[in-house]
Amino acid sequence: MPLRVPPAPTPALRSVLTALGSPTAVREARTPSLLHAKGPATPELPLPVHVLDGVDPAGTPATRLAGWRFLIHCGGRAVAAAETMLTPDGWAFSRFFEGPYIASTERALRQAETMTQAYQPRLLSIPRLYMLTLWLHGDCASDAATGHPAATDLLVPLAPAPPGIAAHRPHRVSELLPVLTHRVTPAPLLGSPA
Repeated sequence: MPLRVPPAPTPALRSVLTALGSPTAVREARTPSLLHAKGPATPELPLPVHVLDGVDPAGTPATRLAGWRFLIHCGGRAVAAAETMLTPDGWAFSRFFEGPYIASTERALRQAETMTQAYQPRLLSIPRLYMLTLWLHGDCASDAATGHPAATDLLVPLAPAPPGIAAHRPHRVSELLPVLTHRVTPAPLLGSPA
């Protein structure tokens, strides 16, 4: 079943296209694969990037939209990514980058395409664990910029994943979120010996 990739805000896409057309922005990005790309570079597969800020006492994850990420394709493959962020003046280009999450995101998206249920793909960042997941949201018609992971949504940890968490293995939010929450919750301080 195909993924229902949400459309990015037009100003976010426009800011990435402007940055791709700027030799200065590309040169200052210091992304070798983008600097040495042969042929036109195009932004594809826009994914909203949400950040997990914590979990409320009822167990509901608190997330916020941090930006939109576009995979930059050149010659039929992703060579980099571009991120945008929301500013007081609207959507603006943030940065180009490359690294293991580019290929890992593509792999997770291909894996999700083979599932029988339709999903809306998003990215969920867990900064305190240095972790990024592909968040497969079950409500394909929802606004991709809002909401929180539902218990039945899937999270696919991207490589590199933290120790003890298998990359590219889909987990229901209800199963993985308690593990993540436990890892980011500080341990209680033990009393000092008298």
